[in-house]
Amino acid sequence: QVQVVESGGGLVQPGGSLRLSCAASGNIASTNAWEWYRQAPGRQRELVARINSHDTTTYADSMKGRFTISRGDTKNTVYLQMNDLELEDTALYYCTIDIAILTSGQPVFDSWGPGTQVTVSS
Repeated sequence: QVQVVESGGGLVQPGGSLRLSCAASGNIASTNAWEWYRQAPGRQRELVARINSHDTTTYADSMKGRFTISRGDTKNTVYLQMNDLELEDTALYYCTIDIAILTSGQPVFDSWGPGTQVTVSS
């Protein structure tokens, strides 16, 4: 199967930056799209950013110009660079892979990590 782990969260002041990392492990031959979601207390989970297999990126409107999703040099790693953080960015951030193809040929759908907490506070 596929294991997804996020890291890089923490406490940052408004206007600060963080880079989140997402690493997938398992007998993965290829992946399709990777996505970052976030969920703040009392709010619904929302899509933050997405990168597909062609490296086309999309962002939620409130993150455009502040957040950047990218693939790492290491295979099966994706980053989320977050700049100019705002109080409203405080949330648990999740990474997910919509489709991973294992070396056996088996597809694995919707692999999620446990999340990493981002807290923006003065």
